[in-house]
Formats: sequence, structure tokens, C-alpha cells
Amino acid sequence: MPRHLARPSDEALSLTPVAITHSCFKDKFGVPRQPGLTKHAHAELVIQAPFDREDAFRGLETASHLWLIFQFHEAVRAEWRPVVRPPRLGGNRKMGVFASRSPFRPNSLGLSVVRNEGLIRKEGKLVLKISDHDLIEGTPILDIKPYLPFADALPEASLGWAGAPPTERLPVRFLEEAEVQLAGLSGDAYPDLRALIEDVVGYDPRPSFRRGRDEERIYGAHLYDLNVRFRFVTEESDKRVEVLTVC
Repeated sequence: MPRHLARPSDEALSLTPVAITHSCFKDKFGVPRQPGLTKHAHAELVIQAPFDREDAFRGLETASHLWLIFQFHEAVRAEWRPVVRPPRLGGNRKMGVFASRSPFRPNSLGLSVVRNEGLIRKEGKLVLKISDHDLIEGTPILDIKPYLPFADALPEASLGWAGAPPTERLPVRFLEEAEVQLAGLSGDAYPDLRALIEDVVGYDPRPSFRRGRDEERIYGAHLYDLNVRFRFVTEESDKRVEVLTVC
């Protein structure tokens, strides 16, 4: 078959990351299930050679938000499955993988809208700062595009099984030791840390089969280089999350 008529499946698709993510989220546990659920998550996209040229980003400073195409690098599987169990449905209903935002996909590709915080040079590296994201440490960024409000925002769009943002959010209480530890941390090194913790634990990051339960177990979420330890408490009608330590 002539090359210009070759089907896409006849050739391997090779993708080169344009950036690698340096994120406040160090592993999958605690990461918001969609971008924008926390307005206090910060990350730096370290642009890789040969893409680390300011010219390639000329004009991007005018974009308030960006589309990122990335790889779910910790969800790559040798085989894909046609159905998944979305956490939004409690983890007990199956949906087609192409009807979901599951990371377990045939090509392990993700798509997120993030806030553009600007391009800087840091230790000789070209870095794109972002916020309002859902990317874990080391996420390979495959492409960066400006978000176009007139084309990308569709108020009439709908999805029957996930038509509205999650509204159930538990109140968060910082115990004395956690308060002392927070007070000793630099706001420059850990921007919006208190608010980030409240966002992460308040939406109950536990697996679907544990969510809503009162249990003695203590959980930990890795944010930046810190381990945030917390527990879920139910006292009659009072449900809350208690943050024990931030260290």
C-alpha cells in the first residue's frame, strides 16, 4: 500500500514528551478526580529539549487556561478492558471505557484544563507554572494548547451519569500538632498548603468502597515532600476529617 494511503494502525505512533510534571501530588492517592476541584494545587512543567525555547511559547502568556494532553504513566497496562468502574458511581457500576474519564485506557492518554501561571527560567530550565490541576509527580506532558473560551466552553453540554460537580464535602479540622507544623512551613515552598489539604481530604479521597464510613484507620497523603496524616470521624450527626500531622 502506498505510504500516503497507509492506515494509522499500520504504523506505530511515537510520542515524545514536551514536558515532565513536578507536582504537589506525589502519588495517586488524594489527587482530585478532575482538574478544578481544587484551586490550590500548584505544579511546574519542566520543558524538555528540544522544545525548551521561549519562541515555542510566544503568545501563551495571553491564555488564562491551557489544555494539557498527557500520559497516565502509572496506569499503563499491557491489556485494556472495555468497561471500568467510575468512582463517581460508587465503584459498583460498570461503564464503557470510552464513556468515562478513567486512566485505564487503551493508550493511557489524559486531557485536563489547567490555569496558566506563566513561563519562567529556573536553574537554567524553562518551566511553565500551572495550578488547578490533577497531575501527579513525573506525569509526561505530550502537548500544550491554549483553552479557547468561545469554542471550548459549551454550557449546553451534558453527561447523564455525571452531570454536576460533586457537592458533598466534609468539614476539616486541624488538630493542635498539625496547626503548629503548618505554622512552621514556608508559604513560598508550600503555596496555599492549608487550602490544598482541605480540598484533598474534604472530598474524601478513600476508595469508593470505604467512602462515607467511620473507621479508626489513619490515612496519609503525600503533598510536596510532606506526609499529611488524617482520619475520618463520625459523632452522631457530626461527620468530619481531622488532620493529625503535616510533616
